[in-house]
Amino acid sequence: MWDSFFLPLSVAALASAAAVAPGWHFVQNGTTGVLALEAIIVSPTLAIFFDRASNDPLMIDGHAAWGALWNLETNKATALDVVSDTFCASGGFLSNGTMVSVGGHIPAITAATDGRMGIRIFEPCDDPNGVGCTLFEDQETLHMAETRWYPSSLRIFDGSLMIVGGIHERTPFYNTDPVNNFEFFPPKDGGVPRPSEFLARSLPTNLFPRVFALPDGKVFMVANNQSIIYDIEKNTETILPDIPNGVRVTNPFDGTATLLPLSPPNYIPEILVCGGTNTSDLIQPANLSSQDSASDQCSRMTLTPEGIKKGWQIEHMLEPRMMPEMILLPNGEVLIVNGAQTGYAAFGTVSDPIGNQSNADHPAFTPSIYTPSAPLGKRISNKGMPTTDIARIYHSTASLTPSGNILIAGSNPNGEVVNGTEFATEFRVEYLNPPFMSMARPTLSNVPKQIGFNKEFTIDVNIPSNLKASSIQVALMDLGFSSHAFHSSSRLVFMDAQLSKNRKSLTITSPPNNRVYPPGPAFIFLTVDDVTSTGERVMVGSGAPPPVADQGIRL
Repeated sequence: MWDSFFLPLSVAALASAAAVAPGWHFVQNGTTGVLALEAIIVSPTLAIFFDRASNDPLMIDGHAAWGALWNLETNKATALDVVSDTFCASGGFLSNGTMVSVGGHIPAITAATDGRMGIRIFEPCDDPNGVGCTLFEDQETLHMAETRWYPSSLRIFDGSLMIVGGIHERTPFYNTDPVNNFEFFPPKDGGVPRPSEFLARSLPTNLFPRVFALPDGKVFMVANNQSIIYDIEKNTETILPDIPNGVRVTNPFDGTATLLPLSPPNYIPEILVCGGTNTSDLIQPANLSSQDSASDQCSRMTLTPEGIKKGWQIEHMLEPRMMPEMILLPNGEVLIVNGAQTGYAAFGTVSDPIGNQSNADHPAFTPSIYTPSAPLGKRISNKGMPTTDIARIYHSTASLTPSGNILIAGSNPNGEVVNGTEFATEFRVEYLNPPFMSMARPTLSNVPKQIGFNKEFTIDVNIPSNLKASSIQVALMDLGFSSHAFHSSSRLVFMDAQLSKNRKSLTITSPPNNRVYPPGPAFIFLTVDDVTSTGERVMVGSGAPPPVADQGIRL
């Protein structure tokens, strides 16, 4: 009798406690209006989404829009006037804070122009709602040297953007019309692209190469199952060990990759590459299946002479993933999210597509956390992680936001907007909220708008009384440009910091130079006992347009 009386009360109490207890939570909020095929955070309150110029529901000037400003506070999309087709483009920031979008495709609608040589400029926008903020294009005077679809881009040490690879004309699956070179914006070398033996060797699965700026100014690249270090200043490449077990990790066999957080005093670079497939790239797409298993392999290498000699260290995700994305978190952990457990990227090319045209199946609905400092075999966990019911497969995006949560949007394994089918075009926005979003958090104030390299500066902090401050991390972050299972220019550099005895101020030392952190915009996050503040936007370096001279001290 008494047991039966108390049981409902106990269940109700537990349910109530679960509703308010801190934890990871998916929250759906708003619709994007244009497919979020590409995403970049451009201010504390705004993101930009780009799509293909086709039949998105959001309208501008009497035609479908293919760009939108997303307000992170109101969760509303405002159409952005884009001239050229941004289908499968890339982008990033310059040293003066300008966002640059590069590449694209031949449009499917007459409202757009050919975007393959496109360069689009979005100047820093101060209005929190984006009022008056526009995208500038002048195709007559402002364009790349090559036509590029599916290129990658990278913010480098002199504040300019390095543009890597791509394809000239659309082909159904493999890169059969390659752009085997690099160019820069603003242009270097008289505007003549630099040929790349690496890109030529890594065909035909080398679209959207994964490229990262190393703390000495060189560039790590991985495409297909091959990797190199490229020296921009000497125009030389050093061949590194292949990804083990024949795993291929670039489009259309998309795995993902990230540069793990850099820490003082030595800023030793480590690369993590996860997912993809060990399918041979000699197999024609008509002989591939949406049910072919993706790879669960993660490969990690320290990019020092000793680390390279040791080669790749292998570990495994909790499930195979094609088209995952990895997001650096301010506490130094890495979120693994999105993707499918079987099949491939692209659409309409395998023997057994799902729904309308999806080359992939079995979405991975539960994120995982990768802890770089944990022992091998214990670094990946989904304990306490929520499960979504929204498939995020081809043409989906994810980004850390200035609020500290993760914006997740997109997914469209179809040639245009398609409704009413399995894996239809997805316009719903989700936020993945970390546990600290539902508790008292540290706050930052009096943060300088601009910081130099190798400089000490002091900010005010408010740390909740329940936090002992036994652990303090200050992260300087580029939130990156998300597209095609890759976060171009994503970066986290930890900064030395000293908390005052009264816990009211924090004295921070900025990165030593513009190679450890390329000059330009950043967000500063403070994490105290694993509880993270909102990010404060700063300009790192002189704020001058590129190319800029070396700043700070060389290591």
